[in-house]
Amino acid sequence: MLVIGPSWVGDMVMAQSLFISLKRRNPNCRIDVVAPAWSFALLERMPEVRQAIAMPLGHGHFGLTTRLRLGRQLRSNRYTQAIVLPNSWKSALPAFFAGIPLRSGYVGEARYGLLNDARRLNRERLGMTVQRFAALAWPPDASLPPACPYPRLSISRNSQDAACEKFGLSRNGNILALCPGAEYGPAKRWPAGHYAQVARKMHDLGWQVWLFGSGKDQLAASETNALSGGVCHDFTGRTSLGEAVDLLSLTSIVVSNDSGLMHVAAALDKRLIALYGSSDPAFTPPLHDAAIIIDLNLPCSPCFKRECPLSHTRCLHDISPAMVLAAINA
Repeated sequence: MLVIGPSWVGDMVMAQSLFISLKRRNPNCRIDVVAPAWSFALLERMPEVRQAIAMPLGHGHFGLTTRLRLGRQLRSNRYTQAIVLPNSWKSALPAFFAGIPLRSGYVGEARYGLLNDARRLNRERLGMTVQRFAALAWPPDASLPPACPYPRLSISRNSQDAACEKFGLSRNGNILALCPGAEYGPAKRWPAGHYAQVARKMHDLGWQVWLFGSGKDQLAASETNALSGGVCHDFTGRTSLGEAVDLLSLTSIVVSNDSGLMHVAAALDKRLIALYGSSDPAFTPPLHDAAIIIDLNLPCSPCFKRECPLSHTRCLHDISPAMVLAAINA
């Protein structure tokens, strides 16, 4: 099996539900995933995946010749089926050029011919992203929505120890993880001042507070740390994705915006408090039964905008630190 994977952290985590479903349907199948190189740290922690294959083009790049070359390189692997998760026309090209007999995915950008198992998306029956992924493990006439096994990342003690040694960390006591960033935009970010109040309170109670995120989240994290009085260990932009996953696996509770790290925390079976603003928890919920979702359900949300079109972002600003602290205590 060859899967053409997505280009976002959260989507790649949710893709594990597809991999688990494929293995349940055929335990002997071998799954390779074409994906951005940054995502290999996630795929290495998914035991269902045999090998990750680098997509040599960045998100949004067409690169017809490069996709043709990749497809020809994949021919020698003699895949029997390809599943294409992105909806773009160009994402289906490598599987077509590889001559894979069965090529499955949603119609997307009119991909008839490139896909010979092109399915029309039933948005009412497949309301969640993870359902849309998992449904592709089954024949087109299978009942919907499919069972969606939750992603579960596998972490080794050695990788945890290595990350702790690198950053000089102690595992003693309770650890609160805060994920103040969201690459999509400010309409998905709980205010830094609110995060800071939670950090300060939990630090006063004897907890360690760790901040997580990519280099793009450093501004939000540094503001949070400064407003908290510098009580946090700030890892944003300092870790690889793999190190962030390993360190996150050591924490006691995670408070996160709707972001890729929220989905990582759920897949690590963490106690999770997920904060929603412009996005919809019915579409991309944290895949964890015990996750606490805080969503004010204002009339103007979800708007799915990067920035608040009404310039107030009340959907997030009105979630008070006291509400999050109560959820932590719960």
